[in-house]
Amino acid sequence: MTSQPPPAADDTASGPAPRAPRRGLDRTGPFALGDKVQLADSKNRLHTITLKPGGQFHSHRGVLHHDQLIGAEDGTVVENSHGIRYQALRPLYADYMLAMPRGAAIIYPKDSAQILMWGDIFPGARVLEAGVGSGGLTTALLRAVGPGGSVHSIERREDFAEVARENVGTFFGLEEEALHPRWDLTVGDFQDVAPTLGTAAVDRVVLDMLAPWECVEAAADVLVSGGVFLTYVATVTQLSRTAEALRDHGEFTEPHAWESFVRPWHLEGLAVRPEHRMNAHTGFLLTARRTAHGTEALRRATRPAPGSRDEEELNHPDNEGFGGGSGEWTAQDVGERGVAPRKLKRALRDIRQGRDR
Repeated sequence: MTSQPPPAADDTASGPAPRAPRRGLDRTGPFALGDKVQLADSKNRLHTITLKPGGQFHSHRGVLHHDQLIGAEDGTVVENSHGIRYQALRPLYADYMLAMPRGAAIIYPKDSAQILMWGDIFPGARVLEAGVGSGGLTTALLRAVGPGGSVHSIERREDFAEVARENVGTFFGLEEEALHPRWDLTVGDFQDVAPTLGTAAVDRVVLDMLAPWECVEAAADVLVSGGVFLTYVATVTQLSRTAEALRDHGEFTEPHAWESFVRPWHLEGLAVRPEHRMNAHTGFLLTARRTAHGTEALRRATRPAPGSRDEEELNHPDNEGFGGGSGEWTAQDVGERGVAPRKLKRALRDIRQGRDR
């Protein structure tokens, strides 16, 4: 985002310029005061502004007045004072997710899309999410469940929860400190909070955390019969251990796991080829279905390699994480770097400043 200097002072002005109303990105129609607008020049360089009364967008190549956009159709083309043309569009959810200030790492759009599909997040669903991070996936879940559904997010860290609250509020245009009407946000541990919701209280459980296998028992209790358990993990060791925990529980169907890669293409005349960079491994997704409460899952007949299910081998200290072991994991075990407090403060500052930028 490009910062904009305040408008030039005049003799009759007193105090700061009036603040535009807060409006969410989840809407269509002509641009209005308070809308965020993404400006793209001929080289697809992007700038995001918030429309304000008498506002101006300044760059080294001229000035664009916000009044040129207010009331214009989404997708219009405007010129600044030096004749530079911009395509003006309302940012999409994917644009917002990739650009939003963050403390914890986000789940990227390619994975969020698959979570919504393979997690079967439907309008009216009751979703229990744990590991809210910076609020990117929470925003997608709230859009998917619609007015009749609900999302309950559990986050262990208060500072992460604050960043998520601000990001979700900005997307939906909520007033400061307001919480989305279909969203509950709780600071605590999944194993402590989930049992308070009651048995068979949610339709879907979505986990993004360090040790999801520790939450299998609590998730089984809170899920309805036939509900979906879905987790996002970064490493093979986490994936294996979670899959074995689901099997050991006995009332989940055979887990299914995958990863996805997105390779963009260069399109210019006959020069059609893959881009040099691609979105490769970000994480693994794993799903399983909850059987009817009290009903043992039907086990899939398999022919594993010799030794692959050997208890002594699984629980050997050298194979910690691959289905066995009892040690407590830390973020460093899976290569996660800690989030410095100053990064979280900077994210909150950027969110709050960006509302009016």
